[in-house]
Amino acid sequence: TISCASCHKQAFAFSDTALVSRGVEGGVTVRHSMRLVNARFSNEPKFFWNERAANLEVQTTIPIQDHVEMGFSGVNGRGNINSLVNKLGGINYYKEIFKSVYGDTIVTEVRLQESLAQFIRSIQSFDAKFDAGRALVNNERDPFPNFTNLENAGKNLYLAPPVFDGVGNRISGGAGCNGCHRAPEFDIDPNSRNNGIVGVIGSNAIETNNTRAPSLRDIVKADGTMNGRMMHTGQFTTIEAVLAHYNNIPNIAANNNLDNRLRADGVGNKLNLTATEVTQLVAFIKTLGGTNVYTDKKWSNPFLVQ
Repeated sequence: TISCASCHKQAFAFSDTALVSRGVEGGVTVRHSMRLVNARFSNEPKFFWNERAANLEVQTTIPIQDHVEMGFSGVNGRGNINSLVNKLGGINYYKEIFKSVYGDTIVTEVRLQESLAQFIRSIQSFDAKFDAGRALVNNERDPFPNFTNLENAGKNLYLAPPVFDGVGNRISGGAGCNGCHRAPEFDIDPNSRNNGIVGVIGSNAIETNNTRAPSLRDIVKADGTMNGRMMHTGQFTTIEAVLAHYNNIPNIAANNNLDNRLRADGVGNKLNLTATEVTQLVAFIKTLGGTNVYTDKKWSNPFLVQ
């Protein structure tokens, strides 16, 4: 009743517009579903928001075995991963495709992990306005000929590091986004720690170990339409709201894992972005949305007549 595509939908860059995604028998996920585009090119090898999976292969079968998400938990009368493997091994078309890949019809969890991970790695998005502009210049800091003045200004702000005074106030320079989300992939730096978002959906608890993030590509479609909520809590619905968070990092006493790049002397940094700078950054981030990822049939449902 639930597939990977139930929570990671092609129409939304393989994420979900809902705050939490529906699992089996009405259960819901505990975190917002992360976008999966360009997972192949991530510098951070670990997966899940809290990086509890050492690599993508390990990640792929954890939701399958989650009692709430996909249900093969082996708990309360439900089947386990071996039950799933046996079911798949009895389906003729899976026998055929496993034999074409592995030389025999044997289905195992390791082969499921390999196959799912390779499919996810195939989901790539590199046809954004940013990519067209990057191809026209020698390096990312050059003005892109296809960008508006607003977009080029936003790019400069994104790439340039900020200069702070002694107490965490930006006094010059850019916003420093590139320090954690490096161009051209815009993935999270593997050394990143918590970004100041410590909430837990549906609870007053605090969680400080969420340090993973998807690529910033395809936060929005090329037409500017949002692909869903942002952060593991799904608490932000606009790019402006995300920038407001980074503009004034909250000082939360219980957060002992705040990234050093976001604080000075133990206090959250203040970027002091002007309204104009926010507009410029939003314009640039919108150039990172492609088009093909939403429509290419190779990533679409193979069980539907195309």
